[in-house]
Amino acid sequence: MSRIAARPSSHLLELHLQRWRGRVVAGLLLLWLLMLVGRAVYLQGVHHDFLQRKGDAVVNRILVLPAHRGMITDRRGEPLAISTPMESLWANPGSVSATQGQVVHLAKLLGMPVKDLQTRLNEQDREFVYIKRQLPPDQAAAATQLGIPGLYLRREYRRYYPSADVTAQLLGFTNVDDVGQEGLELTYQNWLAGVPGSRRVVKDRRGNIVEDLESIQSPKPGRDLALSIDMKIQYLAYRELQAAVLANKAKDGAIVVLDAKTGEILAMANLPSYNPNNREGVKLWQMRNHAVTDEYEPGSTMKPFTVAAALDAGTIKPDTVIDTGDGTYELGNRRIHDTHANGMLTISQIIEKSSNIGAAKIALELKPEYFWDELHKAGFGTAPKIGFPGAASGRLRPYQNWRPIEQATMAYGNGIAVSLLQMARGYTVFANDGVMKAVSLLRQDVPSGNGVQVFSPAAARAVRAMMETVVSPEGTAPRAQVAGYRVAGKTGTAHKPEDGRYSAHKYIASFIGMAPASNPRLIVAVMIDEPDAGQYYGGIVAAPVFSSVMSGALRVLDVPPDNPTGNVVLPPAASHAEEESM
Repeated sequence: MSRIAARPSSHLLELHLQRWRGRVVAGLLLLWLLMLVGRAVYLQGVHHDFLQRKGDAVVNRILVLPAHRGMITDRRGEPLAISTPMESLWANPGSVSATQGQVVHLAKLLGMPVKDLQTRLNEQDREFVYIKRQLPPDQAAAATQLGIPGLYLRREYRRYYPSADVTAQLLGFTNVDDVGQEGLELTYQNWLAGVPGSRRVVKDRRGNIVEDLESIQSPKPGRDLALSIDMKIQYLAYRELQAAVLANKAKDGAIVVLDAKTGEILAMANLPSYNPNNREGVKLWQMRNHAVTDEYEPGSTMKPFTVAAALDAGTIKPDTVIDTGDGTYELGNRRIHDTHANGMLTISQIIEKSSNIGAAKIALELKPEYFWDELHKAGFGTAPKIGFPGAASGRLRPYQNWRPIEQATMAYGNGIAVSLLQMARGYTVFANDGVMKAVSLLRQDVPSGNGVQVFSPAAARAVRAMMETVVSPEGTAPRAQVAGYRVAGKTGTAHKPEDGRYSAHKYIASFIGMAPASNPRLIVAVMIDEPDAGQYYGGIVAAPVFSSVMSGALRVLDVPPDNPTGNVVLPPAASHAEEESM
């Protein structure tokens, strides 16, 4: 009986629990449904902007509009670097639908391996992949005519250099994104680069633009840059330098042409060079602007500074006579040599004959601090402020550490390091009555300033007159003469330092001069590194380059002659006039 009575009670309890569970589940479902309805009402009726933004995020896109990079020109407005519009091919891999034949055809058209193209098209996790950048218009058009869905064109700009290798190291170049990497392109990146623009568009699920909504910001083009370079003189300088480097089998060479009055750089060329429009296989050392970044020992081109400093110090006068002996001078346990025994020489003859002994004796009469200060004021030991990347400051050691032999050798350009641009800048003191001009690679529409007074006007004029004897038949550089013009200059021939010692067979030949000497307008500095064709003296290797470039540049600028046209007189073939002490 008890068993039979218990069964209905247990059954009723089970039914009661089932009803309770059902009601809870139904209540939860109803609550969830009410929450969905409430959320829908809130989003669509109260906070509908949220859904709008979500929808826009799917179809609306912001396109970046590239800006046109500023043009670089010479002082006359001739284009040196221009940006030309190009098309870049890109893809949305998820939207690409192409047959194997189309892929093979496209790869052949673009000149790239089929495997590389297929790899890029298979990057399904990306919405934007470059296929090939900066395509010529005809090639870009042919690619789109294949009709492959998911492939698109994007407008970009590519830099083009009309003068190619003639201005390569000066201008530098830009990368594929049109950003400056070397030279003036790098220095003036912020000036030349424009500000990209943007616009809002609507795209479908395949990435096609179906509606152009609005322009957010128009692209702002970069600013043009006018250089001080005169391309007529630049081409002339490059041509003559190239001929000299080839004829003398030299390692490299550099040349700088300055406007002596303004400090503007009218030409700057380097060899060997390269074509910045096609840099495939170009070595890093070929990209260096040797005239600005490389240091070398200037040799005898330093002697005019030594003489000018001594004239201002009062330790010598223009008519002072110095005994240079038999061509050998003992200083402690070291010897200083001249090429020939010259005996008694005036100060002018020391410059004319390029006597190391004479220059050393002049320098040793100066206080080290004073000598250092005069060289420092002339710009040695400080980089020219021309805004060029990697401009060398040279090496001018503290005078406190000088030994007598070091002070003596610096008088003729050993133990001191300079760049060719530093030397050209330094020679402006002799062209401007002792005032050193600041140099510039930008066109100066207004004179930049009065410069720095380094030497007295009397000392500068006296040294300039002495340098005129250098190009006489009795001097070391008669080949630097220019028909119709008086020329003042100085040769330099220096052994190259190598592994802590001076090489017996490697030289740097140089010549720096100005014309017309009566009122200098131009300064030309030439350096030939490691000539290896039998001649290495500056008067033989570098002076002819100076003469050709100076002659042509004076004609380009229409500078009036200051000397009879029959003034060029060369020494007899057997003469030793073109040799100099080293």
